[in-house]
Amino acid sequence: MDYKIKRTGRTLAAGGAVLEFYKDDMVLKDGSTAVWDFVHHKKGGGAAVVPVLPDGQILLVRQYRPSVEREMLELPAGAKDFENEDPKAAAARELLEETGYEAGKMTFLTRVKSAPAWCDEETTVFLAEELVKKSGQHLDAAEEIRFEAHPLGELLDLIFSGKMEDAKTVAGITAYAALKSRG
Repeated sequence: MDYKIKRTGRTLAAGGAVLEFYKDDMVLKDGSTAVWDFVHHKKGGGAAVVPVLPDGQILLVRQYRPSVEREMLELPAGAKDFENEDPKAAAARELLEETGYEAGKMTFLTRVKSAPAWCDEETTVFLAEELVKKSGQHLDAAEEIRFEAHPLGELLDLIFSGKMEDAKTVAGITAYAALKSRG
């Protein structure tokens, strides 16, 4: 499709360690102009895992998120260490760091663009099976994470009641449920 809305310029407004904030000069379909915000993730995003224990329960992490000023229940996940890092390697690293588990088998589940209207961040989600406890957590200084196991049905109830709101977690859990329902 030939879109009439076009970007005519992009200016860096501010930059941080992981994110860059831009102002995009836009020409709209009626010919008027506007300035839109755009956020670039310098590492390209991250990776997450749906870690399934031998009993079928799923490991999740609970951590305080300052942006929403409360704890969130999420899949183990994190940013890639560098832009071209293999998302599967990043997912395996985050699983080990946040839970102490390693996966004998990692399978691609889905890819999520968290907020494509204004951000290019992408999270690749993997199914982690054949889990083996290898160590304790290896958290970064800025992390305070507890992990806990939940049955799939309970997590789907949290999703469909609106109580689970993290995009990568909702996408990963529902993708896993769909995969599992196919047999």
